[in-house]
Amino acid sequence: MAEDEPRQDPKSPPDARLASLDERLRQAQADEAVRTGRTERKPRTGQAQGMRILSVLVSYPLGSALIGYAIDRIAGTRGIWVAMLFVGFGLAMWEVWKISKQSPTEG
Repeated sequence: MAEDEPRQDPKSPPDARLASLDERLRQAQADEAVRTGRTERKPRTGQAQGMRILSVLVSYPLGSALIGYAIDRIAGTRGIWVAMLFVGFGLAMWEVWKISKQSPTEG
């Protein structure tokens, strides 16, 4: 046998011990995935998609206005926070448009 070939003769019937070992390995990997929370992602439901849209509609304008307020304070100006608020609303609408193009079952 060459060094890169498997040690088992391919013509021989599969060993019951190897089949049992494979099954136990699959079960252990599944148990570990459940224990660590790394199970396969479930498809998004309509409710999850709606919650994502809601969080975008609240957080983008709020975050942008906060950044604008910080710029106002540092630069000693007034009104940049209002402009940033509108920028945040625009970005939120764009993100909602992208989310609405996905079906609820896409990730």
